[in-house]
Amino acid sequence: MLGLLLVVLALAVGGCVRVVWAARGGPRWVRVVSRLTLGAAELVRHLDKDRNRNRSVSGDD
Repeated sequence: MLGLLLVVLALAVGGCVRVVWAARGGPRWVRVVSRLTLGAAELVRHLDKDRNRNRSVSGDD
């Protein structure tokens, strides 16, 4: 379990580094990875918002 957590952490840090690099005009592959990282972050944010919304609705019962 700890290994999986470390892999996820490494991917998150690597994605952040590539987003900064892309913002400074990095190569094309860095910009692609940056867009994928930002898209994944947006998806997680959206799913978390939906989960919180569903949690508050079920708590009203």
